[in-house]
Amino acid sequence: MSLLFSPVSFGSLRLQNRIVVAPMCQYSAHDGSATDWHMMHLGSLAMSGAGLLIIEATAVEPRGRITVDDLGLWSDANEAAIDRVVRAIRSYSPIPISIQLAHAGRKASTKVPWEGGAHIPPGQEGGWQTVAPSPLPYEPGETAPEQLDESEMRRICDAFSVAARRADRLELDAIELHAAHGYLLHQFLSPLSNQRSDKYGGILKNRMRYPLEVFEAVRRSFPPEKPVGVRISASDWVEGGWDVEQSIAFSRELERRGAAYVHVSSGGLSPKQNIPVGPGYQLPFAEAIKKALHVPVIAVGLITEPAQAEQILAGGQADAVALARGLLYDPRWPWHAAAELGAQVQAPPQYWRSQPHQYKTLFSHELD
Repeated sequence: MSLLFSPVSFGSLRLQNRIVVAPMCQYSAHDGSATDWHMMHLGSLAMSGAGLLIIEATAVEPRGRITVDDLGLWSDANEAAIDRVVRAIRSYSPIPISIQLAHAGRKASTKVPWEGGAHIPPGQEGGWQTVAPSPLPYEPGETAPEQLDESEMRRICDAFSVAARRADRLELDAIELHAAHGYLLHQFLSPLSNQRSDKYGGILKNRMRYPLEVFEAVRRSFPPEKPVGVRISASDWVEGGWDVEQSIAFSRELERRGAAYVHVSSGGLSPKQNIPVGPGYQLPFAEAIKKALHVPVIAVGLITEPAQAEQILAGGQADAVALARGLLYDPRWPWHAAAELGAQVQAPPQYWRSQPHQYKTLFSHELD
């Protein structure tokens, strides 16, 4: 039996297989609200046969967006727009749906990637004043972020809580907290971006304090039977920065506080990063963190082949695998993986007759 197509549980949420649709920013929202693009994009991925669909990084306040076109969940209008998409998906697909809650911190106020992704100074169209643990810009020459004081930190923490309650009203199955890729919570973790002298800076315990407070706030605001996981960057790939040993310590603290899983990525905090990109280049991080935890670990990063994904699970490097760009290129990747590995996958009945004759038992005919 294929391990990739065996069930796995994140807390009380049982997935039919171990393929996760990673959150992928689409930069296609209007005032934070999902559009018809999200209906098409997420609707397509909901038919993929994956075990879990995670909605893209969703800002908990307007200044927490990476770009002015980012998805948000801070208003009733945002909530209604996502509700429209989720209801459409649920009409035709049984896939569990999660959402990644995020705040971009100093990496906010930028152009969309296909326009270069450059920082937009406050006062210019599409730009605003960013905030961060310390007044250190991401790149030299950018407008420095304002250092957050404790009252503003509490306000942002409350914004995460409100977004978590909205996620519950949307009847989403899980939440993923974004503490990776150089965004606000990662900025607090890394000594490269956090140079505070108060109880939120300095030693590891202090740098972890605010991300853990935000996690606890989200966990309290979401029903206890629904899982909350966390995405982390296991390394800054910069000497003297955040590393896998600190990631293990952070992951253990998350597990103690009820995290249902840890999703292990890397990088994004500094333009000085030196990443040796190659197939499965982040797997050693996932494996090291998995050995230290009891909760499941998701691996991500250039996992492109079914046999590769199967071997990751068989070798004990992770409990599930997440795909992003690979699923954009091949939205039916789980179908093709099931065919290659001799497994079954869920597909809508409208598509059952599409299976090639040699894979006539590919699709499960269980509708829920």
